[in-house]
Amino acid sequence: MADGSQHSMAYTAESTYGVTPGSPSFKAIRNKGTTLGQDIEGSIDEELRDDRQIVDYDCTGKNLGGDININFSYGSFDDFLEAVTMGTWENDKLTTGKTRRSFTIERRFGDITDKAYHRYRGCEINALNLSIAPRARVTGSLTVLSKDLTLGVSSLPGSTYTAATTAEVFKSFRGVVQEGSTDLAVATEITFSLNNNLEPRWVIGSETTDEPGVGRSNVSGQMSVYFKNSTLLEKFLNQEASSLKFSLVDAAGNTYVFTLPRIKYTGGKVDVSGEGAIILPLPFQATYDPTEGTNLTIERITA
Repeated sequence: MADGSQHSMAYTAESTYGVTPGSPSFKAIRNKGTTLGQDIEGSIDEELRDDRQIVDYDCTGKNLGGDININFSYGSFDDFLEAVTMGTWENDKLTTGKTRRSFTIERRFGDITDKAYHRYRGCEINALNLSIAPRARVTGSLTVLSKDLTLGVSSLPGSTYTAATTAEVFKSFRGVVQEGSTDLAVATEITFSLNNNLEPRWVIGSETTDEPGVGRSNVSGQMSVYFKNSTLLEKFLNQEASSLKFSLVDAAGNTYVFTLPRIKYTGGKVDVSGEGAIILPLPFQATYDPTEGTNLTIERITA
C-alpha cells in the first residue's frame, strides 16, 4: 500500500518534445502534492441488442496533466519559471518570450515494488499560480500538460538524480509591495497567475496529443488592500493604467522581484460584511508594456 510520505518527483529537460534523453539527469522537485495523472475519454458502443446490454466501452483519447503544488523557495523552480514564461534567464532577469521547453517528469512511489516509476513525457508548464497572504508561506502550483505516460519497475539506464534544493520557503512578512512605483503598506493578499493557454492537438492515428498549440501569455490576479483612501479605487473607476511590483525575500537574503509594468484593475467593490476592517479587492489584468517590452519581469538576486 502506497503512502504519500514516500512519494517523490523529479524532472529532466527534453531536447525533443516527448522524448526522454538517454542517461537522463533528473532533478528533484520540491512539492507538497500533485494531481498529475491521466484521464481517458471514451464512449459506450451505440449498438442496440435485444438483451439491452452494452457491447463495449471504447477509449477515444487520453488527457494527461495536472498540478504540482508547491511552497515557493529560491532556486527551486528556476527551470520551470523559464518554461512557463517561455523566456530565458539573462543576467538573472526573465521576461515573457516564445521559447518552448518540455520535460520528462518522473513520479516514484517508494513503498511499492510493482512499477513504482510513473514517467510523463512531453510535459510543458501551462500555468504558474502564486499566493501571498499575511503570516503564511508563499504557496503556489505549476499546471502541467503532458503527452503520455509509461510505468517502469526501476530507474532508467544511466539515470542520475540531483537532490532537492534546501533554500528556505519564502514567507509573506519579508519583502515589499509597490503599486505605481509607490510602496504599499496596506496590501493583505496578492494572488498571481501566468497562463499560456496550451491546447492539445489531436491527430488521426494517435491517442495522445501532438505538441500542443500555445495561446497568448495571460498574466492576471488580484490584490486585496485595507480600504484606507480612494486612490486605488479611483484607478479602477477611471480605468487608469498602473504597475505592480512585489519582492519575495528569504532569511538568507535571496530575492525574487516580480514586476508587472502595466496593469489595469478589473474590479473594485467596497463590500461591508461586519464591523471589522474593510477590505478592497482589486482584480487586475496585466498587459504589454511598450517601454519594458513585456507583461512580466522576474529578477533573481542571490544573497
